[in-house]
Amino acid sequence: MFKKLAVIAFALTLALPGWLLAATPVNINTADAATLAKSLDGIGNSKAQAIVAWRDAHGPFKSVDDLSQVKGFGPKTLERNRAAILLTGGPADPAAKADSKPAQSKPVSQKSSQKKSVAKTPAATEE
Repeated sequence: MFKKLAVIAFALTLALPGWLLAATPVNINTADAATLAKSLDGIGNSKAQAIVAWRDAHGPFKSVDDLSQVKGFGPKTLERNRAAILLTGGPADPAAKADSKPAQSKPVSQKSSQKKSVAKTPAATEE
């Protein structure tokens, strides 16, 4: 029993760094270099700046695989970060926030409007 617990504890200890180093979802079409470097695993400032420079020169990324065209962004780095790479929406996308519809006001139900009209009748005000 003790051996099983020790093996499980050891496995969790080995897995913990992977969870801590996991990439944070980020929109590569709108994020600045600092955000990219902070959010993506294995991406430092120079690679993040290369991503932004490529985007400025060629326009927005149309697929996650387009990142392989950026110098220094290899297939292993791409696969490690694939789940965190967003093309639209998500963090660092101010356009997505602006496009969201404002909350609509709740329509007034007939019951509440009937109550208001009842309160305005002369019989109700004679009390």
